[in-house]
Amino acid sequence: MTILGIETSCDETAAAVLDGEGHVLANVISSQHTVHERFGGVVPELASRAHIQNVDHVTRRALDAAGLTWQDLGAIAVTQGPGLAGALLVGISYAKSLAYALGIPLVGVSHLEGHIASAWIDRPSFPRTCVVLIASGGHTHLFHADESGGLRLMGRTIDDAAGEAFDKGAQMLGLGYPGGPLIDQAARKGNPVTVRFPRSRVRTGQLDFSFSGLKTALLYHLQRMDQQAITRQQADLAAGYQEAIVDVLIRQTFAAVRQAGVSALAVVGGVSANSRLRARLTERAGEEGIELGLPALSYCTDNAAMIAAAGQRALEQGRLASFECEAMPNCALPASSGGGTVRRKS
Repeated sequence: MTILGIETSCDETAAAVLDGEGHVLANVISSQHTVHERFGGVVPELASRAHIQNVDHVTRRALDAAGLTWQDLGAIAVTQGPGLAGALLVGISYAKSLAYALGIPLVGVSHLEGHIASAWIDRPSFPRTCVVLIASGGHTHLFHADESGGLRLMGRTIDDAAGEAFDKGAQMLGLGYPGGPLIDQAARKGNPVTVRFPRSRVRTGQLDFSFSGLKTALLYHLQRMDQQAITRQQADLAAGYQEAIVDVLIRQTFAAVRQAGVSALAVVGGVSANSRLRARLTERAGEEGIELGLPALSYCTDNAAMIAAAGQRALEQGRLASFECEAMPNCALPASSGGGTVRRKS
């Protein structure tokens, strides 16, 4: 059935429509970058207000782009969590109202489910048994996915997510917000070996990540420089900092691939749009004979097509939400994704 996806977990108001075969008919995103830019990060109350102003307009734009009416929809999928509580509440309330008025099923999905589903939007034949790396502003997780859709947690960050490290690094370098794309852009003009930053290793878990030490290393390095020197070496600093993040992601991810004994790897989330990471992943996967799944750039950052795709999977599994469902800012993956909550591989 045709499904409408709604995403309001953070600072993107998004709506998308997929047909019954999973083809994207429309994918509309309204960014709040200009709202939060002067604060150097997302302000939750401002994000919620912007979602209230935008969600109906964005949804109607998606329907118009798909050439459909409200009556053509068969189900609605909405991000239930994790995310900002107020932002999630806007999307959930809107989705519940629509589903009730139209008399169609409502599905609540995890934002992480959505990122994972993005790997198959353009490549439905990509192997279901694979390792999945989710790298975004709020998450850095490694999963072993199986054919049935089950997920087993293999590793995760013990402190900051990779995307957060990019954002904070860009802030320290005076590049602005959002940090990930700006560091990527600046690093293309720099030399990644001019300034070498530490690559963290976590003793508590072989496949876990840590990026807080890298942020501290950049801070201490900048404190030893004057502003003119920082400006002059900004590109090299950005390139070296980016390379440290990418090195750790590559090392841990391919270690997980070897440990899981699979021949396919999907890398999703906002950080998967980073040009250096995509190039390094492609090179390494080719060397090791691993089939690599990278979403199109439009499906890397927060979007509603991935929520609709995850919603279709949930419908197939009979997972429907009631009209009493609530926002779950700290929710894990659903029980059908691996035994109650996310399970770590022993």
